[in-house]
Amino acid sequence: MTGVGIKMAMASIAMMWYTCQADSNLHPLILVPGSGGNQLEARLTRDYKPSSFFCNRWNPISKDKNGWFRLWFDPSVLLAPFTKCFCERMMLYYDPDLDDYRNAPGVETRVPHFGGTQALLYLDPHLKHITAYMSSLVESLGEIGYVDGKTLFGAPYDFRYGLAAAGHPSQVGSKFLQDLKSLIEEASTSNGDKPVILLSHSLGGLFVLQLLNRNSLPWRQKYIKHFIALSAPWGGTVQEMLTFASGNSLGVPLVDPLLVRAEQRSSDSNLWLMPSPKLFGHKPLTVTPNVTYSAYDIPQFLEDIGFHEGVQPYKSRILPLMEHLLAPEVPITCIIGSGVTTPESLFYGECGFDKQPEIVYGDGDGTVNMVSLLAVESEWGENRNQTLTVIRIPGVSHTSILEDDTALREIVGELQCINSDIMRTVGSRTS
Repeated sequence: MTGVGIKMAMASIAMMWYTCQADSNLHPLILVPGSGGNQLEARLTRDYKPSSFFCNRWNPISKDKNGWFRLWFDPSVLLAPFTKCFCERMMLYYDPDLDDYRNAPGVETRVPHFGGTQALLYLDPHLKHITAYMSSLVESLGEIGYVDGKTLFGAPYDFRYGLAAAGHPSQVGSKFLQDLKSLIEEASTSNGDKPVILLSHSLGGLFVLQLLNRNSLPWRQKYIKHFIALSAPWGGTVQEMLTFASGNSLGVPLVDPLLVRAEQRSSDSNLWLMPSPKLFGHKPLTVTPNVTYSAYDIPQFLEDIGFHEGVQPYKSRILPLMEHLLAPEVPITCIIGSGVTTPESLFYGECGFDKQPEIVYGDGDGTVNMVSLLAVESEWGENRNQTLTVIRIPGVSHTSILEDDTALREIVGELQCINSDIMRTVGSRTS
């Protein structure tokens, strides 16, 4: 072959490398959202005992004939009187006798539209502009041929509940894993036994990794084609310590973070997102005039912020989940944002945890620290049985990764290559 011919061949390979075109015979794709990334419904029973007359009288106007209403997301919760009622209904309670979490008395909850993408598009379909979640992503998937209910599926879940280490029950979280496993098998069967692509966002990545590692390697090899994890907090976040200490309004200007703090502390999955001691080590994460807390000091931190009831479940149920990030030995692509200021250390003054801290920022996606986003790369880098690709997109935040044009092109491009059985890249690269 001549020098010109070699150059042309290399150019052709390069074009194929970055512009994979999937054929019409797509592998089924299942979307797994992050915390707060799908609708959640509730209904109140006779056992519901509100703390105030106002909460007793407040009933959402959107109730159906059986009493079900949208609990998440209802925009009325942005107003302080409604915020308190909302928090009461969203609260979880740890039962030490059962060693598991449960809803508030008199509150029943359910997740609508499991199997489809409807509950993932908008948190409130009447307010599409301000509550959009995966709508842009799903639209982009439709442009390359994915069809909801045929080749595209959704796996919404009750994101307040997490999972627990072996030997500890987690009824709600474990049922979700079983439902997700069944959906994977059904999606594969209905698409000519093709293995499935799993695409998660944020907390959804932790659930998917647990699902994979809790099932046998032969099952994974039969049913899983690829796992794409967007913005996965593999080792938790420093921001979660802020949430537990002082509440987190998530940038919503009308919400007092102290009003939502108790509800946020009660969330089983929020405990799961505390910074991992193995990854964050002894670095000072929260500093007060008298005490400095690292990831190893979280039990004492929970005590000192006044959340004693969280100490035992954290130590027994959550901490063992953080000790090992087991490689599932199926191909994984992590797509993450970088270069966005992310809380790295929190400094509290004499006023204590009821005041918002001064924050020192570092690298990450605005929510998850870089050490957590890259945890699987550091943990699995020497594992020859684990295929891993990490794609960094500068300037893209934890949530904008679902709608940013550059991010969507990367996600769609990765899917096209997977469907074409072309490995676009292995290792780490920046978009």
